[in-house]
Amino acid sequence: MRSTALLMVAMCLCAEDWPQFRGPGGRGIGTAPDLPTEFGPRQSVVWKSAVPFGHSSPVISGDLIFLTGAEGGERKDAGRDKVVDAGGKLYTFAIHRITGKEIWRREVPRPRLERYQPTNSAASPSPVTDGENVYVFFGDYGLLAYHGSGRELWRVPLGPFNNVNGHGSSPVLHRDLVILVCDQDSDSFIIAVDKRTGKEKWRVARPEVTRSYVTPAVLQPKDGPALLIVPGAYQVAAYYADTGEKAWWVRGFSWQPKSLPVIDGDMIFAHGWEGGGDAETPTETPVFAEALVQKDKDKDGLLTAQEFSDDARVQRNFYTVDLDNSGKVDEREWEFYRAKRSARNTLVAIKTGGRGDVTQSHVVWRMQKFLPNCPSPLVYDGVVYLIKDGGILTAVDRNTGAVLKQGRLPGAIDTYYASPVASGGRLLFLSQHGKATVIKAGREWEVLATSDFEEETFATPAIVDGRMYLRTKSALYCFAAK
Repeated sequence: MRSTALLMVAMCLCAEDWPQFRGPGGRGIGTAPDLPTEFGPRQSVVWKSAVPFGHSSPVISGDLIFLTGAEGGERKDAGRDKVVDAGGKLYTFAIHRITGKEIWRREVPRPRLERYQPTNSAASPSPVTDGENVYVFFGDYGLLAYHGSGRELWRVPLGPFNNVNGHGSSPVLHRDLVILVCDQDSDSFIIAVDKRTGKEKWRVARPEVTRSYVTPAVLQPKDGPALLIVPGAYQVAAYYADTGEKAWWVRGFSWQPKSLPVIDGDMIFAHGWEGGGDAETPTETPVFAEALVQKDKDKDGLLTAQEFSDDARVQRNFYTVDLDNSGKVDEREWEFYRAKRSARNTLVAIKTGGRGDVTQSHVVWRMQKFLPNCPSPLVYDGVVYLIKDGGILTAVDRNTGAVLKQGRLPGAIDTYYASPVASGGRLLFLSQHGKATVIKAGREWEVLATSDFEEETFATPAIVDGRMYLRTKSALYCFAAK
């Protein structure tokens, strides 16, 4: 008990933390001036610790690193390129930042087994910490809070959720609130609970959006109340963080966004990408009344998969149209299908401020090409960096959207899920199959080194006190410059 108390003192007094997904403010920027350029599973390693499988990213306060994971049970095929864990256990755990030793582990209730796509996991959302407690979310249960010593404080069951790919949204903190975006194919909402008790403080419905996997960002203007910036299907919206009231929104966004928006001074950078959204001309889809005339053979005012016998594409992906899994598509579902087919992938730069629909007044620039699927943008020293699948790195002028330099990362032509991070003038990009590329930052960026971890990596690294913490499929590494 005494050692745990000492750990907690260190946790509360440490000045530099990485308290949430992508660190302070969700920006992915550390303060270390001398991170290693060349590192890997056998180079510049301070320690390596085995950890349960999971995609959540490490968050750090003082001498404690918090993670979630899944252990035991087999990942089984659930059809339609989906998998589900066959009863494995879910955990929240704490690791000592200096030694790499596990301090505590707590099993999480698991009343259900939700399906998810193969590149997701049952432990994908990252924790968030306020320096005293840690807050976690699992799609198979809901929200939980633990004291830094491992003592459970409260639990808030949520769901089940209607999200065919599983969950990816991480909770964030604003003052005394734990806030979570729960976008899904029906009944999307945002919830805020008291971080001390778990009691619900506000909940706002989002009927205008379908599923997403975004983590929101908190914007504190110089004047006025804090705003929660939330990209979602078809729009980026801002809500007053204290009440949940919708403040403004920008139309013309892609569907199924996955990344965290980045706040840089008076600008917000949000992006969304999905297959089929790169075409410059939106796909034309008939309105529901016309679709009924063409397809509704039994004249019941609804559409079934069988009624698309002449459209193999819709039959094959009918579950993506039938959002409530009823076997029949109504007008609401069809209108979302039309919106999805017409949505364009985009990176949008939004000037802060405004009220209501600010699409015309506050969008500074848009970009529709060279966009990532999952990784969030990195804004560093006036440059926006984007890593697209295939190892395509694009540097964009922060103020104008002009492309500065583009190229492939040699030796890392791969798929990317982890978001990039930066510190000391260097950028780190981590690919799905463990290729780590260090870049010298700048409008004319250059590759410094590439390492190979030889196993899958989905989590975003953390940077604290001159050390970097990187999670692979089976381990958590700590690196430091020699």
